[in-house]
Amino acid sequence: MNPSGVAIETKRNISRCTVVTCCAKQFLGQYRKGDSMSEGWVETCARILEQIEKMAEKPDKDRLDIIQSMRFSLYALHRSILGWLNWVNNPDIMVSFTREELEAMNKKITSFIQDFIKYDMEVTEKGASKNVVAQKARREAEERARRSPEDIFYI
Repeated sequence: MNPSGVAIETKRNISRCTVVTCCAKQFLGQYRKGDSMSEGWVETCARILEQIEKMAEKPDKDRLDIIQSMRFSLYALHRSILGWLNWVNNPDIMVSFTREELEAMNKKITSFIQDFIKYDMEVTEKGASKNVVAQKARREAEERARRSPEDIFYI
């Protein structure tokens, strides 16, 4: 835990791979005593952004570093979405925004989500096609390995 009482991350080494386990408090947006929920949320968001920037700026990243960064970023997005859902589902909070403010939020969120889903589709299609090619190559290699010299008949 850091001095603020919020654990940002713990690390443990597994062979050459570093697995980062992020504390549930961070992703649930826990806050310190005396802070309003919004202040604690914003402070945690700032720390998450700093961590994402550190991961992005790390020199000589290997594949596992990149995957770790994607995983952390997706958990941060998940945390943020849960926070938004809590707000949107709370009439006491939403009533404090004007129609224009709600329109602006909706426009930004729907634009971001549309772009993210389009990217999701693109990467999923690319991954699916790579998987089909890999499966075909694996089946052909297994077939070649399975054939014994007596299975091959030459005239």
